[in-house]
Amino acid sequence: MIPLRSGKPLAQVAREKLEAVAVAVIPPLVVLILLLIVWQLAFSRPGASLPTPLTVWREAKDLIIDPFFVNGSQDIGLGWRVLTSLQRVAFGFGLAAVSGVLIGALIGQSVWAMRGLDPIFQVLRTVPPLAWLPISLAAFRDSAPSAIFVIFITAIWPIIINTAVGVRNIPQDYRNIASVLQLNSIEFFWRIMVPAAAPYIFTGLRIGIGLSWLAIVAAEMLTGGIGIGFFIWDAWNSSRLPDIIVALAYIGIVGFLLDKIVAAVGTIVTRGVQAS
Repeated sequence: MIPLRSGKPLAQVAREKLEAVAVAVIPPLVVLILLLIVWQLAFSRPGASLPTPLTVWREAKDLIIDPFFVNGSQDIGLGWRVLTSLQRVAFGFGLAAVSGVLIGALIGQSVWAMRGLDPIFQVLRTVPPLAWLPISLAAFRDSAPSAIFVIFITAIWPIIINTAVGVRNIPQDYRNIASVLQLNSIEFFWRIMVPAAAPYIFTGLRIGIGLSWLAIVAAEMLTGGIGIGFFIWDAWNSSRLPDIIVALAYIGIVGFLLDKIVAAVGTIVTRGVQAS
C-alpha cells in the first residue's frame, strides 16, 4: 500500500475523508427525512391548511427540476430569480463591507468616537429592513437602488461594530512594533490592523451577509421585479402555496451557502483563528 507524505496509506486517508463526509451529511439528511414524514402525515387529511411534500412535488416540480427555464419575461425559473437577487446583494453588501471596515477601523482607533457612536449604531441596527424602504424610495425614486440601499443600511452595522471591537483589541505589542518600524497610517492599516482584527471583521461580515439576504427578500416583496422576494409575494397573491414553499427552500439553501462561503474565506484569511 502506497503511503502519502503524511505517512498514512492512501486507503486510510480516503476512508477518513468518507467518514468525515458521512458524519456531516447523514445526520441532517435523517432529520430532514423525518421532518418530511411528519409534515406529510400532519397535513394529509382533507381540507388541510398547507400542502404536503408530495403535493408540493406534484404542483411545483418544474421549479425544482429546472431552476433556469425561461418561458417569458416573468415566467422564469427560480435560479434566475435568485441570481437577480444575489446581484443586488453583491452591490449592497460589497458597499457595506468596504464602508463598514473603514469606518469601524477609524472608530476603533478613538475611545471617544467609540463611546459616542456605539450607542447610536446599536439603536440603528435594530431598525427592521423594511422600515428603511420608504426612506430609500423617497430618496432614490427607483426600486433597484432603493433595494440596494436597504441591503447596505441593514448590513453595515454589525460590520462597523465588530471591526471597531477588533481594532480596540489589537495587542499593544503590535502597536509598539508599528512604532519601531515607523509605519505610516496606510501601512499600519494593511500590515497590522487588518490582520490582527480579521477574526472580528469576518464575524461581522458573516452577520452582514445573512442580514443582506434577509433584507433583499423582504425589500423585493414590495419593490417588485423578478427577484425571489417578488416571486413569493406574487405566488401568495395567486394562492400558489407549493411555489412559495419551494422558494423558501431556495432562500434557505442560498443563505446557508453564502454564510459558508464567507466563513471559508474568513478561515483562510485568519488561519482558523476565531474572535473571542
